[in-house]
Amino acid sequence: MAGAAAAAMIITPDLSKLSPARADPGHSSSSSRSFVSSSRVLLSKCSSVREIQQLHAVAVKSIHPDSSYLSELLIEALLSSFNGPASASMLLYARQVFDRVPHPDARLFNTLSRGYSHSNHPHQSIFLFYRMLESSIAPDAYSFPSLLKACASARALQEGRQAHAASFKLGFAPNPFLLPTLINMYSQCGDIEAARAVFDGGTDDESRCVVSYNSMITACVQSSRPGEALALFREMQARRLRPTHVTLLGVLAASALMGALDLGKWIHEYVKKTKMKNAKWSDDVKVSTALIDMYAKCGSLEDAVAVFEEMEFRDAQAWSAVIVAHAIHGHGKLALSLFDRMVEGGIRPDAITFLGILYSCSHSGMVDQGLAYFRTMRSRYGLVPGIKHYGCIVDLLGRTGRLEEAYRFIEEGLPMEPTPILWRTLLSACGVHRNLDLGKKVFRRIIELDDSHGGDYVIMSNMCASNQRWEEVNQIRKLMSERGAAKVPGCSSIQVDGTVHEFFSGDGKHPDSRKVQRMADEVVEQIKAAGYAPDTNQVHHLDLTEEEKEASLRYHSEKLAIAFGLLSTMPGTTIRVVKNLRVCGDCHSMAKLVSSVFGRRIVLRDLNRFHHFDGGECSCGDYW
Repeated sequence: MAGAAAAAMIITPDLSKLSPARADPGHSSSSSRSFVSSSRVLLSKCSSVREIQQLHAVAVKSIHPDSSYLSELLIEALLSSFNGPASASMLLYARQVFDRVPHPDARLFNTLSRGYSHSNHPHQSIFLFYRMLESSIAPDAYSFPSLLKACASARALQEGRQAHAASFKLGFAPNPFLLPTLINMYSQCGDIEAARAVFDGGTDDESRCVVSYNSMITACVQSSRPGEALALFREMQARRLRPTHVTLLGVLAASALMGALDLGKWIHEYVKKTKMKNAKWSDDVKVSTALIDMYAKCGSLEDAVAVFEEMEFRDAQAWSAVIVAHAIHGHGKLALSLFDRMVEGGIRPDAITFLGILYSCSHSGMVDQGLAYFRTMRSRYGLVPGIKHYGCIVDLLGRTGRLEEAYRFIEEGLPMEPTPILWRTLLSACGVHRNLDLGKKVFRRIIELDDSHGGDYVIMSNMCASNQRWEEVNQIRKLMSERGAAKVPGCSSIQVDGTVHEFFSGDGKHPDSRKVQRMADEVVEQIKAAGYAPDTNQVHHLDLTEEEKEASLRYHSEKLAIAFGLLSTMPGTTIRVVKNLRVCGDCHSMAKLVSSVFGRRIVLRDLNRFHHFDGGECSCGDYW
């Protein structure tokens, strides 16, 4: 496990003086054992904290009041929270029970630690572990999973590394039970490389189990590495490991990120076959919801709707998924009608539902409706808007040109400090509506909070260039260089025959790049006859000639991906492209004409939404 050991290298506490768990002083008599045994049965029947407290009172009068074993039963009963997460009051009572035990053993520490690791106070689990070491009580195999989960929840990378090193030193790592928890901890704490090192270190068939693969696939998805997640899934298949529903959720999420529709459809077929063999799959709402999300993000709204309509039971998450699906495809009014169906059916909307509704209103220009729905979140449903909901309102106002109103909303209407993303949303709107003065104010606010995002400098530089402020352009580019902010390169991907092909603007890295560029040249010449005129105002480089600007536009990543699709698929086949940034106006115009001249339907997903090009028109109505 060399990789795991390297990932865990850190100074750790001296573990040589730890002693085995102490004996339970309240577990000595036969009468105590009998009461404890009956208490387990009684606790399992308790349906409220009050009943647990009453049983506890009887126990204090009947046997040793500090019985460690009984305390463990009480704590377990409290933290089970009757099949739900433990509340703050239950955790407090459990802690009070724990603190009354003079000599708690490892099992008692583990029980309380597990409760904290699933709560809003995961750091308490870390403090308990330190207390355990200070009391010279040796951790066991059950101590580390809850500790590592707590480190993941608290984003406590340093403590997580120490826990990893301690588990390694005590001989509990590697093992197949701890490996997935370690992977998840590193992933949640933002160290995907360490997570991969842990996974790669588990080379034996016991450690490379389905659960470990699931953890690593999930980690890759959460770290925006869908290609790596799909490669792991193919490795699982080669090893003949049977996927679980967790595997499928991860692979569907990866397919959604990459726009890999063919793989997503294969997973759907697998789910259908598994449902026929195993009844428990028939009501797996999570997998069906993931399928809706995958189809929507891969550009097939029809399939997403079909999955939704076939579901036997739909919860708030399923309704939210289909509402968001319509939203990102530009069908705002349909999304609102689905919301009405949801409410009429007695399903209570949640925060994600309202994100879909607000997004629908924003991308359909329905400002008044969006503001009205935003107000009903709190007034009718008692939902507290989060930062993403406030971001939707900024986007809603910004898209329609109500920039000053959006600025005041951020300044005066938020109950929390505005984030860089919130200001970034407004800066993007300033760029679209070419409001340089407000853009400068917003840019300054962003830089105060986060000066590392290259896209901010690019938007600001382009606004200055559009206004012929070349000196300011140079200043912004110099500032960008000094701050080490890198521009995110435009990348477009297209899946052909099960393989995902990526294209970057003008870099020529694809094996067929020369052939693709020649095809792009041919496409541009053909659509020029249909009225295409390159919008060289999109190229903000003073030192380029008009011909050079036109050539720069011609090899944008989405144009190359569309050209590859024309080369590699049969006539009449739909071309599906995924772009990592907002599609530019020139590429948008080009795609409309290609759909008409070449008779191809083009589905292009950019950073914000889907564009369906067909017969020379786009589903967005040129509003994006």
